[in-house]
Amino acid sequence: MNRNVPCTAALVAFAAATACAASPARAQSATADGCARQFEIAQQLDMTSFRDYDAETFRAVHDERAITVFGSGATRIGIDAIMAALASHFANREAQWSWTERYRVVDGCRSAFILYETVYAIPRIGYRARALTGVTYTHDGNRWLAVADQGTPLP
Repeated sequence: MNRNVPCTAALVAFAAATACAASPARAQSATADGCARQFEIAQQLDMTSFRDYDAETFRAVHDERAITVFGSGATRIGIDAIMAALASHFANREAQWSWTERYRVVDGCRSAFILYETVYAIPRIGYRARALTGVTYTHDGNRWLAVADQGTPLP
């Protein structure tokens, strides 16, 4: 019986070490799953807040240092400058905004990028613009925020 005690003790020690080594991976996986769910919500809020003219939510899902590069090449740096450039969109509430996701990559709880094909239309004046719009997000330790948005016009 004494011969089995060291083997049993060794097996228990091995199992404990294995469980301890696996715990950070499980925790990391749970964190990654949580970040992925949190990202899905954040990117949806980003897109739907613009579509639904919800300026307060749109501002809240952007980093204060965000940059927007419009299809014309004009840039706005900082959420205040971005909101000023988009003020008529939120005030007039007549543009129709739609999007289709074309590509996505999420790097854990650090960064993410989504490429959308977008349509921005104002039917009253016959305006319709298609673009590829790339949005980069970062995780600040608590939440996802959009940090860069760039549009490339499509014919």
